[in-house]
Amino acid sequence: MEGIWGNLGIVYALLGAAAAVFLAGAGSAIGVGIAGQAASGVVAEDPNQFAKVLIMQLLPGTQGIYGLLVGFITLSKIGLLGGSLAAIDPQTGLMILAACLPIGIVGLISGKYQGMTSAAAIGIVAKKPDQFGKAMLFPAMVETYAILALLISILSVSNISVA
Repeated sequence: MEGIWGNLGIVYALLGAAAAVFLAGAGSAIGVGIAGQAASGVVAEDPNQFAKVLIMQLLPGTQGIYGLLVGFITLSKIGLLGGSLAAIDPQTGLMILAACLPIGIVGLISGKYQGMTSAAAIGIVAKKPDQFGKAMLFPAMVETYAILALLISILSVSNISVA
């Protein structure tokens, strides 16, 4: 096969890596932005709460890191990082694309909702700074699902055989 059709497997695999990075990164950006708005209001009223609210604002940023990790694993798998580019048939490329989707989609959704949950937890810290530990549990619960999606994507990409 010549032209793009001969490289269709690579195109699908690259699309998977891009989807993992783009979608999870967008979720993190949205979530960090939502939490940042709440954090800014709290710090304006009480600058001493900066460290506590910053930690909560950063929580939704992990989804972007997870997507980036899956993207790097995928690029390494197909030989784009430091190796020779693998010959990938379209079916394998589609499997790699599918394997990247869990962290991409769950990262997008959980990043946004973790940002919303972090904003609510920041409200708890604003009113009762001594309840920081309890407040952290709420956004951490959303993180659980991003971690599960990360594991599925890593296990899936890692176990796909590339020629």
